[in-house]
Amino acid sequence: RVIGGRYGLSCKEFTPAMAAAVLDELKSEQPKRHFTIGIVDDVTHTSLKWDPEFSTEPDDVTRAVFFGLGSDGTVGASKNSVKIIGENTDLYAQGYFVYDSKKAGGVTISHVRFSPRPIKSSYLITKANFVGCHQFNFIDRLDVLSVAQPGATFLLNSPYGPEEVWDKLPREVQEEIIEKKLKFYVVDAYRIARDVGLGVRINTVMQTCFFALSGVLPREQAIAQIKDAIKKTFGRRGESILQKNFAAVDAALDALHEVQVPDQVTSDRRRLAPVPDDSPDFVKRVLGVIIAGKGDLLPVSAFPPDGTFPTGTAKYEKRSIAQTIPIWDPPVCTQCGLCAFVCPHAAIRMKAYDPAALEKAPDGFKSVAWKGKDFAGCNMTIQVAPDDCTGCGVCVDVCPAKNKEVAKRKAINMEPKLEHLDRERAAFDFFLSLPEIDRTQVPIQTVKGSQLLEPLFEYSGACAGCGETPYVKLISQLFGDRMLVANATGCSSIYGGNLPTTPWTTNRDGRGPTWNNSLFEDNAEFGFGFRLALDQKRQFAVELLKGLAPELGDDFVSELISASQETEAELAAQRERVAALKQKLATMDSPAAKRLLTVADALVRRSVWIVGGDGWAYDIGFGGLDHVLASGRDVNLLVLDTGVYSNTGGQASKATPRGAVAKFATAGKPARKKDLGMLAVSYGTVYVAQVALGANPVQTIKAFREAESYRGPSLILAYSPCIAHGIDMETSMSHQKEAVNSGFWPLYRYDPRLAHDGGHPFRLDSRKPTISFRDFALKEARFAMLSRSSPDRAEALFDLAQRDINDQWHFYEQMAQIEREVAQHNGKEA
Repeated sequence: RVIGGRYGLSCKEFTPAMAAAVLDELKSEQPKRHFTIGIVDDVTHTSLKWDPEFSTEPDDVTRAVFFGLGSDGTVGASKNSVKIIGENTDLYAQGYFVYDSKKAGGVTISHVRFSPRPIKSSYLITKANFVGCHQFNFIDRLDVLSVAQPGATFLLNSPYGPEEVWDKLPREVQEEIIEKKLKFYVVDAYRIARDVGLGVRINTVMQTCFFALSGVLPREQAIAQIKDAIKKTFGRRGESILQKNFAAVDAALDALHEVQVPDQVTSDRRRLAPVPDDSPDFVKRVLGVIIAGKGDLLPVSAFPPDGTFPTGTAKYEKRSIAQTIPIWDPPVCTQCGLCAFVCPHAAIRMKAYDPAALEKAPDGFKSVAWKGKDFAGCNMTIQVAPDDCTGCGVCVDVCPAKNKEVAKRKAINMEPKLEHLDRERAAFDFFLSLPEIDRTQVPIQTVKGSQLLEPLFEYSGACAGCGETPYVKLISQLFGDRMLVANATGCSSIYGGNLPTTPWTTNRDGRGPTWNNSLFEDNAEFGFGFRLALDQKRQFAVELLKGLAPELGDDFVSELISASQETEAELAAQRERVAALKQKLATMDSPAAKRLLTVADALVRRSVWIVGGDGWAYDIGFGGLDHVLASGRDVNLLVLDTGVYSNTGGQASKATPRGAVAKFATAGKPARKKDLGMLAVSYGTVYVAQVALGANPVQTIKAFREAESYRGPSLILAYSPCIAHGIDMETSMSHQKEAVNSGFWPLYRYDPRLAHDGGHPFRLDSRKPTISFRDFALKEARFAMLSRSSPDRAEALFDLAQRDINDQWHFYEQMAQIEREVAQHNGKEA
């Protein structure tokens, strides 16, 4: 298969000699094109790359390829480099950028050219004279040096210094460095970023090192241009951000070191396989090749002809992108379960189990006795998945258990990953082998109990610290083994169902969520169709059951039709009855029995969830959402409210609060946020809840369970902090508390069932605001940048926003009081 041209070739024995012949023919036809021929074995589809020495670009063209991680700033720095050269020198500049399917933690590859002549290359760089690897873990998983030409410069962001880094490289990397005679440099960019207060933003450091090594500009001129670009890029964010970036530039050159390359390979460690060796065949043959960045080499015949892909494949993609990971300290732990509850990636798990299971535990596996009467005699463990954790630190932020002997230590603490990696890998593998708890015995109404349930949404590609995924994970734990999801295109579709891997998975019984994706404008109707179809199938099954009652038994049929399915125990009992029914039907030869066998599973109650962001619910899909709310049918709508179009670049939506800066609202949004919850409450037949998982976890669980148990439409508005808000995502959960305490996001539940019983349907679950909106807002860049760029307008909008909050809170208080008075009045009449 020829990459770069419109040529296809299929042959079981495609040798380099044959490739050379094909290449000669292509060169004669299109002499200015650069072709790379890749050989793919028909059995394993493993790339056996053969790349002839052929390039049409002169040596005076700088060809740089940078491998980075989404959110580390690599792409932004590369774009700035193109601007610096293109706008301030006589050189021509070009940039191409390749992204994978993940959100902020995805792999990015920047291809940058600088030339004294106009650049006519319309293809990615395959012969680079500069390669920058901005993530040390990439060298274990990606062949980053395959694009390096002989004599090129290789810059590696490394936690190891120039004396020790060589022995930390895989054997294949050492071989390429020696064979290609690469000039090898290292810089500990993450240490510099931490020291100056930039967190994980290493772009400034790496960009400075590139200009210092490449010679595209004189060093002093390059530094001046970089600082000028920093002013243009970050000027609106305040003087503090500027000074941190300037400090990173100044520190970068002092930390840049050349590595003296030995004459021979010393490493006995090989590059890791893209997926584990025990992965299923399809995962190894197809998904593994895509994960390795070589998906272009796969023939069409490698893919499923019907387009279906297996679920639960995110567990095979061990990205290992975290710099630090949470390590559990059992003696300090209170076993509250909050760390697992808030984890955006299900990378922290909690299990209770029989102590006898510890006989085969690896060295270093941690376990303590369970606290509580519900599982007395059991042990418990909180375990991190070290290669799946993104290192966001949210778990540490919410941990309430403090070490009384060591200051600033908690029951879970962020530690350097490399120091704990091998031990935690072994521990997590053993942890997964421990049996799952019996769901019928778990007190799922508590935070601790809910986290004993297996998540059926795991290791997604969402941004580190994502505010949306904890809600999605929670519904997968509570209802996942019988759940159908209609998902609106947006962030939840990118981290939820984008290939090559999917985080939606199944339990050990093979049951799990059925996930489907639709467009913004019709997702509510799409999910509504699920409910109609399920109801129709159940009705058909009931009719067939009644007709077969004489053969099956009247009592048995009556139990199947009328059985309560509210609790886990009742659902388990119904599943047993359905299994018994299917066994009986398999022995019957009538047409009705055969038809009933095809729809018998519809007798187990399904849970339909329509999921999407505020762009779908408040804006583009609102008409359909309103229609479904008015339908009276049993569907649950979950709105992951970030207050902005997060997936498409941060455009304002009707959920964007007044005063926030966003695309199409660069001067601060002038209008107040739409009150979608009260619009739904006005029907009187819709269960409505507004929740913030980080502010009140118990209220969140209660709202989800009440909504799912309601046999009409339910709407849950879930506050979801986003990287677009301009906050430290490590504190996203504690920030939710401030959102609630300021009155910006009041918590409430409206349950129509209580009104029918003469009760109190509207419950205000949060207290009267204790801090001002201004104090809350200035902790988010989306509000703070307006106060710097236009102070007078910011103050005016903040005042109006505070008035919005006061008016809304007063209305909610009145509504709650009226409901209480009605309930008391009805009680007296009764």
